[in-house]
Amino acid sequence: MTRSQDQRPNILISTYLEPEFVDRIVRNVPCAVLYEPDLLPRPRYRNDHGGTQPALSRQQQEEWSSMLALADIAFDFDWWAPADLLTNAPRLRWVQATSAGIGGFVQRHGLDGGELILTTAAGVHAAPLAEFAVAGALYFAKDVPGLQSSQRAHHWQRHVSGQLAGRRATIVGLGSIGRRVAEVFDVLGMRVTGVGRAGRRYEVPDGVAVITTEEIDQVLPTTDVLVLACPLTEQTRDLVNASRVMALPAGAIVVNIARGQVIDERALIAGLQSGHLGGAALDVFATEPLPDGSALWDMPNVLVSPHSASTAAAENDVLTDLFIDNILRFLSDQPLRNRYRRDRGY
Repeated sequence: MTRSQDQRPNILISTYLEPEFVDRIVRNVPCAVLYEPDLLPRPRYRNDHGGTQPALSRQQQEEWSSMLALADIAFDFDWWAPADLLTNAPRLRWVQATSAGIGGFVQRHGLDGGELILTTAAGVHAAPLAEFAVAGALYFAKDVPGLQSSQRAHHWQRHVSGQLAGRRATIVGLGSIGRRVAEVFDVLGMRVTGVGRAGRRYEVPDGVAVITTEEIDQVLPTTDVLVLACPLTEQTRDLVNASRVMALPAGAIVVNIARGQVIDERALIAGLQSGHLGGAALDVFATEPLPDGSALWDMPNVLVSPHSASTAAAENDVLTDLFIDNILRFLSDQPLRNRYRRDRGY
């Protein structure tokens, strides 16, 4: 562990990060880095920022407490006692999160008050999530479940395939993720409508229409693929309620890369069971991990992803570059990228 010997700001790395990325931070910013991986949760897979929490000895607890007390900047939130972060890290001025959606976490632990600056990982996961959205839509448009069933049965039968080109897609949420989904669907020849906040302007391809959430009911009856890519806020909780699920046309595909609570999951299940919906590709759920008894596990028209669509192999590499850029901005009093807005919850 490197401790500050001068007036340089102390950066506390609060989540496991590969040595080459720690070294990159050390080489590129005029700060002292506090990093002790033995005191951090052990990753269960590559780029895991949750991990298995260690049982710290008293000495290790004291060491972690001393590191928190020295921190001016943190890469991710304290895993040990997040609700006590403002007390345990009195010098802390800014936290760079490793997730794009931190609203629920900071509100739950009371970290959205005071002067602490928070920045998110918005944009880091845009490409892999857009790829998942395309994969999910194609999975059902091309009837991959049917192809797999025929393959297992050694059954050869030519058939007519569906396609995405020419079909209508509605993308709820036009942050970095939603915009990337819009771009890819537009390239595939879909007729794309993005749903954003009233009064906001969004940079989207020329062929992409933009409406507000107040106008969503106008487009749902003609939406062949509905992609949920918005943050979870009080305004978006249950945004796609039972009536809006049923307003989708027969055979519509739902892709959720937002949060499970954005859509009424019971209504979604009912629409899938009845055959009204053609399929659902889900990376997020109302309860996570998805309970063993959930009907979603065994439905042939559902693709279940364990909240992992955003976790691409290069995630920590991209996160490190974002962090370094923001550190240099922070030290030179420039605006930080992805600053969390407490009034919006994202």
